[in-house]
Amino acid sequence: MSSTTWLTRCSLFAASLVIFSQSVTAAEPKPELLWPDGAPGAVGDEPLDKPTITIFPAPADIANGAAVVVCPGGGYGGLAAGYEGDDVARWLNTLGVTGVVLRYRLGPRYHHPAPLQDAQRAIRTIRARAKSLGIDPERIGILGFSAGGHLTSTAATHFDNGEGKSADPIQRESSRPDFAILCYPVISMTDEAMTHKGSRRNLLGDKPSAELMNSVSSEKQVTENTPPCFLWHTTGDKGVPSENSIAFYLACKEKGVPVEIHIFEKGRHGLGLGKPDEAVSAWPPLCATWLKERGLLNKK
Repeated sequence: MSSTTWLTRCSLFAASLVIFSQSVTAAEPKPELLWPDGAPGAVGDEPLDKPTITIFPAPADIANGAAVVVCPGGGYGGLAAGYEGDDVARWLNTLGVTGVVLRYRLGPRYHHPAPLQDAQRAIRTIRARAKSLGIDPERIGILGFSAGGHLTSTAATHFDNGEGKSADPIQRESSRPDFAILCYPVISMTDEAMTHKGSRRNLLGDKPSAELMNSVSSEKQVTENTPPCFLWHTTGDKGVPSENSIAFYLACKEKGVPVEIHIFEKGRHGLGLGKPDEAVSAWPPLCATWLKERGLLNKK
C-alpha cells in the first residue's frame, strides 16, 4: 500500500469518527435550566438549586405532537432519574411522544411549593416552545412515579391560566396539563394509614399544619377541571399502599373526571416500566392504549 493511499484511508477513518461522534452527541439530549435567571426562592447557587428539563424529541417519522413531562420518584429527597426518568422518556418516544424529564428541587433543602413551581414551569416551557418543538400545545401531559406521582397529581389539581401581564413569555402560558399518568403515586398527606411519611417530611417539613397537609392531599383537591388521568399500582406495594391510587381514582370518578385505574396483584414498590415483572410490565401497553383511545397519539 502506498503512503498516499494509507494517509487517505486514515483521513477517511478520522472523518468517519468525527461524524459518528457528532451523531452520538446529537442523539444524547442535554439538560436545560428550567429557570435561567434563577429559580424562585433559590437558597443557593449549587446544582441542587437549579432544576432542569431534558427533552427527548420523538423520532420525526412517528412524532404525533404529544409531549409528556416525566417526574421521577425518590421520596422528595432524591430522584430515580434513570429508570423512572430517561428510560420512560425513551419509551414515550416509541409512541411518537416527546418525553421531557424534569429534575425538580428536593427536600429537605426545598419544601412545597418549590417542586410544584418546577413542574408548572416545565409544562409552561413546553407549551411556550410548542411550535419550535413540533408539539401540540393542547396535548401536553405529565407523568410521575411515587413522590413524582404525587407531584403529578398536584400539578393536575393546582394550575392556572398563566400570568397574562408577565414580562416572561413562559409565565404567560397555562400550567394545566392536558392529561396525567400516575404510577404507584403518593396521594394523601393527611391519612396516616396510607401516606408516605418520608415524602411528607421532605415536602412539608417536620411539623406541617393541617391546612398545608390538606392542600396537597390530592384526593381532596380534585375538581371537574382536573384533566383525564391514568393510574396504576400494585396490591403488593408495601412502600406506598395502593389505597393512594384508589382514593384519587374515586375522587376523579365523583367529579366526573375521565379516569382509568389498574391494580396489579403482585409487585414491589418502584418497578418503573415494570420489567422484569411479567404482569406489571403490562402497564405501558395499557397506558398506550388509553392514550390512543383519547386521541392523544393521532397525528394532526
